[in-house]
Amino acid sequence: MSKTKERIRESQLRYQQGLGQNFIYDDDLLESLVLSAGVTPEECIIEIGPGAGSLTGHLCAHAGKVVSVELDERLLPLIRVGMEKYDNFTLVHGDAMQVDLKGLVADWTGPVSVVANIPYYITTPLITRLVQCGIPLRRLAVMVQKEVADKLLSSPGEDGWGMLAVRCQYMADIERALEVPARCFTPPPKVDSTFVVMTFLDAPRVRVQSEGDFFKIAQAGFALRRKTMTNGLCAALHMERPEAVALMEAAGLDEKVRGEKLTLEELARLSDAYTERKREHDSSTL
Repeated sequence: MSKTKERIRESQLRYQQGLGQNFIYDDDLLESLVLSAGVTPEECIIEIGPGAGSLTGHLCAHAGKVVSVELDERLLPLIRVGMEKYDNFTLVHGDAMQVDLKGLVADWTGPVSVVANIPYYITTPLITRLVQCGIPLRRLAVMVQKEVADKLLSSPGEDGWGMLAVRCQYMADIERALEVPARCFTPPPKVDSTFVVMTFLDAPRVRVQSEGDFFKIAQAGFALRRKTMTNGLCAALHMERPEAVALMEAAGLDEKVRGEKLTLEELARLSDAYTERKREHDSSTL
């Protein structure tokens, strides 16, 4: 039995499924996760939801610094005891959806990555927050439900193709690092998991005039998944149909194509056409 699991048992602490507490105690698997994440001594690692600190120790052994954010105050004493031999470790009690992420690494001048076995109930909003947090992340390596990994790696026209895939593929290369069966966790979740590694690009995958407009257009395309992109523009951006058709034509797109089938490049063309239309409208009202 691992020392971490033994400490959990001795503390008689009960796992909180409502907080997504499914821990891994297999040291070989934990070491494989850290190696798959490419953790190096020059970087600071932000860990979300360290639980009892099983993964945390492996991270501290490889990284220059580790900052772990834990919501459950019952676990804090266990984590502190387990990490007391590491002088490169900082524990923060807080909610990863609320904590000042930039503030966690404000005194670190090297590269920053996120490595975590994240709570599944906040997977999508947390990943979205991390990719938009404003920290120039090197990597985001996280354990997610297998179906979420499928979404992240989906292509236009597939059921999983949506805003999460668009946001992440726009900014990063994504790979399945390890498939992790439910039996590897305590307590076992109801689904298998995938350890996904996102390596952030030096520049976005497609160039757009306005990122805000790009994501607004993408959102319009997915708002009415089984309808045409033209209908999506009308509904989401309150356009008259002739105006939406003209915008599609300006981007070189068929007015009958569904938004869920558009590639990043096609969304970028449509976004730029929308941005230019707004500029022309603004100029005409001066």
